[in-house]
Amino acid sequence: MTDAQKNAFLWVDHEGNPVSCVEKVQILRENDAELRQALQDAYDDGVLMGVAPQAMLQTFQAMLSDLKSPFQGGTQEKES
Repeated sequence: MTDAQKNAFLWVDHEGNPVSCVEKVQILRENDAELRQALQDAYDDGVLMGVAPQAMLQTFQAMLSDLKSPFQGGTQEKES
């Protein structure tokens, strides 16, 4: 994904509306950049140490599947 594509990513709220707060979007973009770099570094390390690239990707996918919602009951309810 190019820088232009990353910056064009549309962050949406619980109702599907674009997040328009400049500060929130900036934080989301910074988090995105940090995560991408950390994932790339971990991927590179694993592959350089002999782990199959597909195995690294499966590990990352499993991590994403294990994420829990910060909202009660694990569902994405509206904030009050």
